[in-house]
Amino acid sequence: MSEGSWPEGRAIVFCEGAFGTPYGKTAHGLVRRTARYEIVAVVDSALAGRDAGQTLEGRARGIPVVADIDAAVADARAHGRPATHLVIGLAPDGGRLPPEGREAVRRALSLGLDVDSGLHDFLGEDPELAALAAEHGARIRDVRRPPPRSELHFFSGAIEKVGSFRVALLGTDSAVGKRTTAWLLVDALREAGLSAELIGTGQTAWMQGARYGLVLDSIVSDFVSGEIEHAVCRAWEERHPRVLVLEGQGSLMNPAYPGGFELLAAGRPHAVVLQHAPRRLEYDGFPGYALHPLPRQIQAIEIISGVPVVAVTVNHEGMEPDEVPEACRAIEEDTGLPTVDVLLEGADRLVEVLRPLTEAHGDAGAT
Repeated sequence: MSEGSWPEGRAIVFCEGAFGTPYGKTAHGLVRRTARYEIVAVVDSALAGRDAGQTLEGRARGIPVVADIDAAVADARAHGRPATHLVIGLAPDGGRLPPEGREAVRRALSLGLDVDSGLHDFLGEDPELAALAAEHGARIRDVRRPPPRSELHFFSGAIEKVGSFRVALLGTDSAVGKRTTAWLLVDALREAGLSAELIGTGQTAWMQGARYGLVLDSIVSDFVSGEIEHAVCRAWEERHPRVLVLEGQGSLMNPAYPGGFELLAAGRPHAVVLQHAPRRLEYDGFPGYALHPLPRQIQAIEIISGVPVVAVTVNHEGMEPDEVPEACRAIEEDTGLPTVDVLLEGADRLVEVLRPLTEAHGDAGAT
């Protein structure tokens, strides 16, 4: 991942039937922040007429939710911000493009829009879509396309020379807000005078403009550890940040999306912050698969990694704002760990937890 001349263009985000649900998490991330694009509209016919930010978190962002691609193109043009890209904002199980998504891509390409997709369906390999793109001078980018194996890295141990304090932002489930919390932590660290970078590990972080990282689930397993190490080492060599925040994927015990092992083993974190949704009883999208208790998940992380979980961050889905403080107090009593909802309270308390750890670690050449 690297920073070019940004923003690259003005993007319509396609999220039909999923905005405001866990299957719209890529769209949510782009509405909240992205350096790569200027977001001009979100497509979801069920919510047409609303503001995307107001719908997502009660704060208007001037991004309309519209019914279809044509409405998005017309609205953007009317406001003097003609669209240049369509970005697939869906994150469905299995990463497959639904039929209505294919029609949206066809229409976007026919209008000359570039299409960026983070799905496992590689749109550029579809003969009809590829022909449409060529006919109308558009580009299709499949963000999850695996890099050439000749360009991949194998774990070498070079990470031991990295002087940054490393925090892994893991979760108790998939689609629980790890990436959003990781970004907010990076922002808060910088505001507190601690240089920080995000190590992105998924397609949405790439779309948001993370300088360093990888799309973890696009890489052959033999090279995942090496690519994590390479991203960390590159961030250190180029920026020398005091803190590196590693974005988690899935969760250790999720039956469909087990993740975090690679980050703990290869990212060599010095501490872990764990994101949790207190109202979830089952793993997201898998009824009957009970979510392992929070203390058990903390215990598993600490046994595997040998480093402490130092704080819990809360996803308040299914909760009213006035219920959050009590939920945080209950988690603190249950785990003995400081607990905060960063969307509602900000990440300053996390910085207070992490600052003495970074000082004890030393800067080792960090800036």
